[in-house]
Amino acid sequence: MVEKIKPQYSIAWSEKIAEIPKPVWDELAQTLKTPFLEWEWLNNIEISRSAIPGAGWQPSHLTIWRDKQLIGAAPLYIKSHSYGEFVFDHQWADLSHRLGVPYYPKLLGMTPFTPAVGYRFLIAPKEDEAEITQLMITAIDHFCDHNRLSGCHFLFVDPEWRQLMENNGFSSWLHHSYIWSNKGFKSFDDYLAVFNANQRRNIKRERKAVIKAGLQMKTFIGEDIPHNLFPFIYKFYSSTCEKFYWGSQYLTSKFFEQLYPHYRHRIVLVAAYTEDNNKYPVGMSFCLRKGENLYGRYWGCLEEYNCLHFEACYYQPIQWAIQEEISTFDPGAGGLHKQRRGFAATPNHSLHRFYDQKMSQILRLYIREVNDMEQEEINTINQNLPFSKH
Repeated sequence: MVEKIKPQYSIAWSEKIAEIPKPVWDELAQTLKTPFLEWEWLNNIEISRSAIPGAGWQPSHLTIWRDKQLIGAAPLYIKSHSYGEFVFDHQWADLSHRLGVPYYPKLLGMTPFTPAVGYRFLIAPKEDEAEITQLMITAIDHFCDHNRLSGCHFLFVDPEWRQLMENNGFSSWLHHSYIWSNKGFKSFDDYLAVFNANQRRNIKRERKAVIKAGLQMKTFIGEDIPHNLFPFIYKFYSSTCEKFYWGSQYLTSKFFEQLYPHYRHRIVLVAAYTEDNNKYPVGMSFCLRKGENLYGRYWGCLEEYNCLHFEACYYQPIQWAIQEEISTFDPGAGGLHKQRRGFAATPNHSLHRFYDQKMSQILRLYIREVNDMEQEEINTINQNLPFSKH
């Protein structure tokens, strides 16, 4: 669907990102810190049938054009549920139900199944960001009205983008992620030195447990990752979903298969091998790297080994991040156990707009109180980090 909005601009809504040429999309996305808005990653999610209408994810991507030049874009999805978002808005859905207001379908801006900060509109560098943003918001409002969508929500947003959207009437909801920050460490021992004595001993004991189990850890990067490891990523991912997160296996095996030819340049794998088998790993963590940022996504193991999860998901990636001068490491969703290993609670925000007047009023009335409570939790977590007081 293409619509003229000003003599020099036109908008289009696409039900597949494949309808938008990769080079023009990535001309906007490649400049961002996040890898999760790049065309290849988003397209893979769609063509692997991971995010499809039948699963409650209807791609509805917005683009703004001047003649044949793409100057603005936003990956968007019509959602019929809230699964796979990692921002738990069920209280808002429940309130909407009690008010007799339909909550679904809604419009969502995020990379599906990816709780990593960085979502924003993609806008060409030389354009007037405020003007293009207003055009895109107006187009979204019209789209939501036409399709009877209850609201528009952007999750895990770029902190530099948030203020611009608040200025355009979106309400900001505070959450937190657990993020490791490189304090100029030169070695893993430098990292250990920030902890108190008890936690230093604990981390050393956990790492020794992996060695005592006879496991060898290997890190593979980008083009050097063996092809035969990619089927294992799905195997480990699905194993973890079955064990701990029933109903949350969103990605298909095809998604991981397609990473090898199209996206392995961003991937970092940490694999664990037994002493008598250096071909088939018994455990693996799957990360992505872009610039100075490392993102932990998935992990799994075929057998239970004491402390292997900590080694594969935290200690080995941190050791590699220090070596590569990575500035931040986001290990993925959830888990207070990350706090004990030096990952600080770090604010992130989502942005919300309800089109029902009652829901909008309640959101604006109570969101500050909700955010104050979340900030208190963040402060409490970080006050209890097991760092040395000296």
